[in-house]
This record gives sequence, C-alpha cells and structure tokens, in this order.
Amino acid sequence: MSISLNFELNDRDLEHFRSAMASAAKAAEGKPDAEIVDCAAKLLTEAQGRELPDFIMQRLLRVDDMIAMVRDEAWALDGDDRQRVLAALAYFCDPDDVIPDHAPVLGYLDDAIMIELSVRELQHELDAYDEFCEFREGQAEIRGLEADKVGRTEWLAARRDELVERMHRRRERTMGAGYGSSSGYAGGRRSYARSWRPGMFRFT
Repeated sequence: MSISLNFELNDRDLEHFRSAMASAAKAAEGKPDAEIVDCAAKLLTEAQGRELPDFIMQRLLRVDDMIAMVRDEAWALDGDDRQRVLAALAYFCDPDDVIPDHAPVLGYLDDAIMIELSVRELQHELDAYDEFCEFREGQAEIRGLEADKVGRTEWLAARRDELVERMHRRRERTMGAGYGSSSGYAGGRRSYARSWRPGMFRFT
C-alpha cells in the first residue's frame, strides 16, 4: 500500500531554503570547481546505497545532470553560466543541511526541496543541455559513432552555440520563473528518458 501526500510551501516557508542556498553559494566562493562538484557527487554516491522514495530519487537524478553540465567537455559551460550551476551545487556540499541525510526515508527531503528550487533557477540551462545531449546522441548514431566518444567537434560546437544563445534569451525573458520541461520527473516513473551525458547516478 502506498500513500500520496501533497504539501505546499509558501514564500515564507521557502525563505529558509533560499537563505541556505545563498549562504552555501557564498561559502563556496573561491573554492575550486572540482571541489564543489566532488562534494555534490558524494551525495549521489551515498544515495545510491540507500532505499529512498521514488520522488527523491527522481530529483537526485537532476543533480547528476547539473554535475554533468559542468563536467561535459563538449558542452564547455563557462563564465557566469558555469557559476550559476556551481552555486546550485554548492548547497549539497553542506554536511549540516536541514535534515541529516542518514535519517531514514526523510533524510533527503530537504535536498529534494533544494533541487526543486535549483530546477526553477536553472530551467533554461537544463532544457538547453538536455537538447544538446539528444542532438549529440542522434548525430553520433547517424555518423556511426558512440556518443561518449564524440568529444569536441565543429558540428557539435555549432549546435552548442545555438542552444547557449537561445538559453540566454529565454533566461532574460523569464528570469527563471516556472519549471518548463526541465523538471523531467515524468509522471512518477523512476527515471526519465535522457540521452547520454557524463553522469554517474544509476537507479537500481
């Protein structure tokens, strides 16, 4: 038997999480990119060894996508775009987050809420990266290549530049409001269909 619970967090409820996100980003200033990414990756490594509710697993997968965006050589995220993603990942480096991750069932609940906020903030970045990965995989298949072996190429870089430019335009128009298609939670499935990217999270 399963139980469905719906709850709504208003702006006052969310203020604590927004404050925690801002504090984490501030604390991460000056730290090497690799240190921030490795901290967030540790969250995923530990999560894979635990029994977690599906709604948390689905959201942790989006953290994996954020990590892949920074690590992906072909996507080559840089400048302010890169810093926006690193700022979102910085929260997951905090060992003293709201609910200890080792707490049964609910240990990752605060992380799930923070991921929801991050997905809102990075809606257009995630949308653009998803489309980039789909394009890479499709073109790799047409060209008789494996997506994970493509690396940097002119045909891929051209599409990447188009998507980044579109991402900037959409971000300026909406200022990060709403989810768009980037939430990717796919109606309760354990995963959503996604093309290859240099991720590490695997559902069991």
